[in-house]
Amino acid sequence: MFDLKWLRENSAAFDASLQRRGAAPAAADVLALDAERRRIETELQESQSARNRLSREFGQARAKGQPVDQLQAELGQLKDAVKAGEEQLAAVAAELEAKLTTYPNVLQPDVPEGADETANVELRRVGTPRQFNFQPLAHDELGARLGMDFATAAKLSGARFVLLRGQMARLERALAAFMLDLQTGEHGYTEIAPPLMVGEKALFGTNQLPKFADDLFFTTTGLGLIPTAEVPLTNTVGGEILDAGDLPLRMTAHTPCFRSEAGSAGRDTKGMIRQHQFNKVELVSITTPEQSAAEHERMTACAEEVLKRLGLPYRVMLLCAGDTGFGASKTYDIEVWLPGQGNYREISSCSNCLDFQARRMNARYRPAPGEKPRFVHTLNGSGLAVGRTLVAILENGQEADGSVTLPPALHRYFGQERLLPVA
Repeated sequence: MFDLKWLRENSAAFDASLQRRGAAPAAADVLALDAERRRIETELQESQSARNRLSREFGQARAKGQPVDQLQAELGQLKDAVKAGEEQLAAVAAELEAKLTTYPNVLQPDVPEGADETANVELRRVGTPRQFNFQPLAHDELGARLGMDFATAAKLSGARFVLLRGQMARLERALAAFMLDLQTGEHGYTEIAPPLMVGEKALFGTNQLPKFADDLFFTTTGLGLIPTAEVPLTNTVGGEILDAGDLPLRMTAHTPCFRSEAGSAGRDTKGMIRQHQFNKVELVSITTPEQSAAEHERMTACAEEVLKRLGLPYRVMLLCAGDTGFGASKTYDIEVWLPGQGNYREISSCSNCLDFQARRMNARYRPAPGEKPRFVHTLNGSGLAVGRTLVAILENGQEADGSVTLPPALHRYFGQERLLPVA
């Protein structure tokens, strides 16, 4: 959502950001509707003032025993005009709000130009991909002998699901515990166990609704299964006025995530890269506007640290304008090296949403006692996607005999140093 006062004063910047994303300019349409709303509002206020004045005159005339028929007729007309004005104002205001929800966040100036992921800018690489003396397998081939079962999952639920058995299920659990301990014990995030189903208000607050309704799963009661823990974590501050001294507020959660993947037909149909249900450790920060840029860098470093501890090669990408998500003003993608694919693949996305979500949620803070509340800034990122991390560990740690050497950081969580093929 947008501050209309800002939009009136910065219409060119608003349109420029839309054009950078490949969308048509829209400020003129929004401001025309805003002007219509303000015109109706002014006329309504004039009608209300006239009605109030006439009501006083009517009361005074009646008290004095004077004729009131003409005043009563005029008062009736004004009451009708006020009612019509209120209905018209409500309709135009609703149309304006609905229109504003369709526009993406304004991009930060340092977001690079470009239409799609081919224009993303690589900022750094960390770690050197391992050189194999055999042909490394993709995780779905390798995992079949380790307890990764797609056939049974398909029998139960259809495509884009996986069933993990024995050591594979334990590895997924170990990874989540390792990530949570790192983020809570060393990086200052507070662990939250949130609901996995949320209402439409929460989904609107973090901009899943109305634009991305097709990517969600809903229950028969109208609750939506969370596509990411960003939704419940960020919405914990919805409608609140926080104290500046409590910010930044940092939260983390390990949850299943549910996505229909409506726009991904034909993409990553094999393996665990793109699933309807997957586990993720999410990071969310609530900050002041002055803190958010530094918090964005910090959050990205917290996510990177997981890969550093696991010894997995990765790179950090700054997303271009056309690849930056709807609610984000700037995004860093962290991509891990997958030797089975011979490519880097996204394992975390860390985004600064500025006050875009806060306005939708009405989440504010008070800079100092007695001062007017301001909107907070919200940030979110993966710390990390557990399934994709498991994939990276399998592909990078695989041996010629089909076993997998696990990173030392996981030994105390898993209890063993290797995964062994099962009969």
